[in-house]
Amino acid sequence: MMSLAINDQRLTKPGPQNAALRDYDSVRRAIAFISEHWRAQPTIESMADAAGVTPDELHHLFRRWAGLTPKAFMQALTLDHAKGLLRDSASVLDAALDSGLSGPGRLHDLFVTHEAMSPGEWKNGGAGMTLRYGLHPSPFGTAIVIASGRGLAGLAFADPGEEQTSFADMKRRWPNATYLEDHETTAGLAQRIFDTRMWRADQPLRVVLIGTDFEVRVWETLLKIPMGRAVCYQDIATSISKPKASRAVGAAIGRNPVSFVVPCHRALGKSGALTGYHWGITRKQAMLGWEAGQVGFH
Repeated sequence: MMSLAINDQRLTKPGPQNAALRDYDSVRRAIAFISEHWRAQPTIESMADAAGVTPDELHHLFRRWAGLTPKAFMQALTLDHAKGLLRDSASVLDAALDSGLSGPGRLHDLFVTHEAMSPGEWKNGGAGMTLRYGLHPSPFGTAIVIASGRGLAGLAFADPGEEQTSFADMKRRWPNATYLEDHETTAGLAQRIFDTRMWRADQPLRVVLIGTDFEVRVWETLLKIPMGRAVCYQDIATSISKPKASRAVGAAIGRNPVSFVVPCHRALGKSGALTGYHWGITRKQAMLGWEAGQVGFH
């Protein structure tokens, strides 16, 4: 019998929104507007109206949230920018693979080490595993952080009111595990993930990958994509010696349980299209725009 310790009240009502969640709520509305209307190059006034803030507030919010202006963010969402991300992806991915990075993986300036659970642990649905979880603010909405005794095992996102649904989605991946709420333990992981000051090579974040052998190979390849770059599904399929498996690669990317840290948001369509994303296309756009600010995109 699966044992769960779930505080439903906490999941449906995570408490007063703090600054990070309020910021993302405004940013989310602005991104949705920009992504729909960017071809018309809307004014800052139109963006701000859609976000429910003043133009000055939106300008300062974007500068604080991602380090770039709303106009620069709009540029980051254009098809030309997406194509630019892809332009050197093959050579970047080839260089990473040629360097023999089969063990430790580097995610842009966030250094991580990773290991895969045994196939048996995946096949039995996590039976015997204890997974600790907590809900935390992030630049991309509420983050659901899940940890095993070995490290970060899951990271999901939710908009207000969707916390319980997102958590249930994560539990279905390992239905036979025991889940314990542990906000204190997962808070430390959340800080390591979202506070760029904590991205240190001498203190790597340990990630545990729980999936099939094929899925883990795809996820390991994602870990080699630097911030500010992207790859298409075909590149990934070719890199794992499965050139005809781009559809299967797409499915594995969609099942990535460690969002953002294992950067499935950097997988694009061959034309540069910002294809689907398990946690919402707007959130994928937000992640790419936020990363553009981190690497000094202008």
